[in-house]
Amino acid sequence: MSESKGRTFDAKENAREYYGKELTATSDLRTTACCTTESIPAYVKEVLVEIHAEVLTKYYGCGTAFPPDLHGLRVLDLGCGTGRDSYVMSKLVGPEGFVFGLDMTTEQIDVARRHQQHMAEKFGYDRSNVKFVQDVIENMDQHFEADSLDMVTSNCVINLLEDKEPVLAKVHRLLRQGGEFYFSDVYVDRRLPDDVKIHPMLHGECLGGALYDGDFERMARNVGFPDPRLVSSRVIDLEPEVEALVNNAVFTSRTYRLWKIEGMEETCEDFGQVAIYNGGHPEGKDRYTLDKEHVFDRGRPERVCGNTVKVLTESRLAPFFTVHGDFSTHYGLFTGCGTEAFNRLGSNDDDAGCGC
Repeated sequence: MSESKGRTFDAKENAREYYGKELTATSDLRTTACCTTESIPAYVKEVLVEIHAEVLTKYYGCGTAFPPDLHGLRVLDLGCGTGRDSYVMSKLVGPEGFVFGLDMTTEQIDVARRHQQHMAEKFGYDRSNVKFVQDVIENMDQHFEADSLDMVTSNCVINLLEDKEPVLAKVHRLLRQGGEFYFSDVYVDRRLPDDVKIHPMLHGECLGGALYDGDFERMARNVGFPDPRLVSSRVIDLEPEVEALVNNAVFTSRTYRLWKIEGMEETCEDFGQVAIYNGGHPEGKDRYTLDKEHVFDRGRPERVCGNTVKVLTESRLAPFFTVHGDFSTHYGLFTGCGTEAFNRLGSNDDDAGCGC
């Protein structure tokens, strides 16, 4: 709970009221912050046509908060809302995997639960592979054991939380070694003043609680995610009346992937290693994009830092890559982190209108 100039602000209660009572559909949003305006990947579009209409009309995410390679995984969707992303992942993990959706808002979780049987039948499953849990995100560790999840996702939710670092720490604790936190959220280019942080509409629209970029990276490293990888980023265009309230702050919607892998470092270090993509990953038969700066063409050797080697060899990506070299000789900092394939392609961002 926050206080400013004699005003008391309860972030949980504001989010519960905003998403449970004030908003009835995506069209009620007053900004595009909680709206997916990036191009929706084909693997998501293919599933969205099967999702129940009521689930889709109450979607408030800001990105694509999960990768395509989820088959057989055990996934937790934080702040799942009406279950749009949870149900997409239900299809992607297949009947061998399982998705848990966690949300505190009664009105939203009721919608998600109402369509479980329908979605299982739509996907051709004998029984639902989704379970929705109603609780606050801060209590996630009361429902899941340490080292029990392959992936945790969230879509424009972390910004709504008042105390974010302990939540990141709990995500890290619940993930297995080699597991991943893949999430989309709203960030800002400066620390916001208190009057912006506790403005009910700005907080509800995912702006008031946006993390300053530098604070996010510090928190991530503090809890055991030493090398946050940016996947995509877009500047959020604000309406004039909203822009006037935020003192010229610039907000971006970003998707990050954080890996729980022992031995990763806070800096990119050079051990003279080379990685080769063998092809066949669901992301692309002939090209795989790890993050915003690392693109791998099939068969093309790429110099990579030690952290990238660990991701490519100690996670579910290992079957798709061959790495030459070990950690026996250190050559100092890895300069010019990124791949030659990425340098040739340039930015692969593709904003294409609101995809809510």
